[in-house]
Amino acid sequence: MLKDHVKGNVPDKDVLKTMIREEEAKLSGSLMKIKEAKLPVMVICEGWGGAGKGSTLGKVINAIDPRFFKLKTYEGTPSDDEKRYPFLYRYILTIPEGGKFTFYDGYWMHEITDAVREGTLSPEEYAKRIESINRTERSLHDNGYLIVKFFFNISRKEQKKRLEELMEDKDTEWRVSKSDLKENSQYDKCLEIYDRYLTDTNRSIAPWYIIDAKESKTAEWQMLGFLNQSIDTALKNKALAVPILQNTFPLVQMPKLSDIPLEGKTLTDEEYKETLDKLKKELRDLHYRLYRKKIPVVIAYEGWDAAGKGGNIKRITGALDPRGYEVHPIASPEPHEKSRHFLWRFWNRIPRTGHIAIFDRTWYGRVMVERLEGFCSENDWQRAYNEINEFEKELSDWGAIIIKFWVQIDKDTQLARFTDRQNTPEKKWKITDEDWRNREKWDLYEDAVNEMIEKTSTEYAKWYILESVDKKYARIKALEIVIDQLKEALDGKRKNK
Repeated sequence: MLKDHVKGNVPDKDVLKTMIREEEAKLSGSLMKIKEAKLPVMVICEGWGGAGKGSTLGKVINAIDPRFFKLKTYEGTPSDDEKRYPFLYRYILTIPEGGKFTFYDGYWMHEITDAVREGTLSPEEYAKRIESINRTERSLHDNGYLIVKFFFNISRKEQKKRLEELMEDKDTEWRVSKSDLKENSQYDKCLEIYDRYLTDTNRSIAPWYIIDAKESKTAEWQMLGFLNQSIDTALKNKALAVPILQNTFPLVQMPKLSDIPLEGKTLTDEEYKETLDKLKKELRDLHYRLYRKKIPVVIAYEGWDAAGKGGNIKRITGALDPRGYEVHPIASPEPHEKSRHFLWRFWNRIPRTGHIAIFDRTWYGRVMVERLEGFCSENDWQRAYNEINEFEKELSDWGAIIIKFWVQIDKDTQLARFTDRQNTPEKKWKITDEDWRNREKWDLYEDAVNEMIEKTSTEYAKWYILESVDKKYARIKALEIVIDQLKEALDGKRKNK
């Protein structure tokens, strides 16, 4: 792709200046349309060291009201702290809100291509990262994002000349890194690597535009033109429905909620106390091993209102070192969360290696509450099954243990607990009008939960049903499952499918 790039005709200087002013005016005039359409725009600039992407980016940004954009620069190598999270983590955190731009001076390309050049990224890991990028860009696009990607291209001779000029001036020599010099000395090798990367990540929903960067004005004109064309197309296509992809991940067959027996799932107080103390000690010891081996854990709780999620979580955290876990109670998204990809606020909460994140309500709200209350379109929640499976696969491939619990009770048990909360002053804060409204939709929610479990119980992130008519029984079962999963991972028996 890069090697086959053909330079187009360039207007003369006077005409070029006029055309740049026209493109700048067009970009400036699009801002209110972008804001009204709540279109989030990602502009990614990559290229050869010394190709001038930073200076060109600065000129393009001048046409935009500074309240509408942010600029983010990524170095090729993540920091030690960033290495404790998945590859995608530091990039997804900076995606823009709807109606705004984020301009990137470098994004995830050089973290991959530098590693390939240095021989520290295996072909298998390279393929995984390309797959992650393509999935993520597709998911962002499907959720309303415009992604415009530029590669600033110059010849080896031109690059060498520019790097030497920068190094001759004390005020600019800092702009030349060792990586830039190495890139120029290995230009042909880098050309092969970059060409492959651009080809592997060139998709119709997020294509690469090759910028002829030999002349700065030409580069500016090209970038403005491609950006304006992309914005026009995105605004015209915003109302179009997005295709719903079929699941490609192996699923575990699960029973319907109505087929799960709740009778007989009980423990005496004596059995409960004796077993609880033993399991908590075992989990505490496993937590220390988990931290030492730097294995991340994600525990997700969903279930009926009043099913006992809070008490269940409390028994697990009671066995853990408080420095090594965090509980995330998930409520309705805040405005800044609602204006981004629905998984963004969960990416913000994933644990570092060796730590545990426990979610009280999760990303599955998309296919339950948001689905049934009309907070998203049918196309949105239908797509979400696959998007969630991809999200969890990304975490699993990173090495995370993912444990998902559905806390199950029947309607009579829920009614009894609601009534108890309503009539007990110290518990009354636990019951709301919304709880009663949701109860009226029990059958609709049960259908949605059955579909959710059926379509997202994968081999790498299986659902576990906790029968919670007896809360003591559910707590012990959850502890046993968590312990079994941690043991498998720590003993090397657990495989990422």
